[in-house]
Amino acid sequence: MQNQEQDWLKTNLAKFTRMLQGQRDLLAVGRLILSELAPVVPAQQGVFYIMDKSGREPELKLLASYACREEGGLKASIKLGESLVGQAALEKQRIVLNDAPSDYVKVSSALGAARPMNIVVLPILFEGEVKAVMELSSLERFNSTHQAFLDQLTESIGIVLHTIEANTRTENLLEQSQSLASELQNRQEELQKTNLELAEKARSNLAKDQFLAMLSHELRSGVGVRACARERAGIVPGHPRVATHDPPQRRIGGSADR
Repeated sequence: MQNQEQDWLKTNLAKFTRMLQGQRDLLAVGRLILSELAPVVPAQQGVFYIMDKSGREPELKLLASYACREEGGLKASIKLGESLVGQAALEKQRIVLNDAPSDYVKVSSALGAARPMNIVVLPILFEGEVKAVMELSSLERFNSTHQAFLDQLTESIGIVLHTIEANTRTENLLEQSQSLASELQNRQEELQKTNLELAEKARSNLAKDQFLAMLSHELRSGVGVRACARERAGIVPGHPRVATHDPPQRRIGGSADR
């Protein structure tokens, strides 16, 4: 590779590295890469599929596109091994297609449409794991410098995607943790409220019990006093009172009997 080509390669890699640094949104990254990459390579069309492992089987989902018509038949999702995009993800290898078939999606503008001359499908990896797949089509052929640039760029993109994914996962865990902490605090407050209500109810019940015990004691004391009074008076409950008469007294100093 000549010095001029090396300079071009280093300059553009540095440009994309600065551009992608600090990005946090996947959709914004996908659109930014395609729009900035198209005039550099050059490419007239592009699609960016992101790996989705949330379902039963991993699949690639369309994240962003560049200069593609909706009626062009873009698939919203692609399984591993399906089409060139799915095959590149399955093999983890770049696929280059020269002279696209006649029924392939054409590069179109307001003035007309033409079949692309060169198509490159690039799996984007991080530590051997597929993060995304990018497909580019061009009316020209991608030269060796372009292909070397794309290979190195996909490595940088893989790092960016992994960082965004890790940050998103951390933020989700943090949100879940905060939600659980808030829920726990609410439950603790409800428990404290319930404990206060139970303590208040217990105090109220204790006061009632003490009042009833005192009242019962007073009632028992009153019955005892009345019973003692009756006993002293000679009254036996359930029996009529019997009148008593003093025995006749002998008169002294009266007249003699006749």
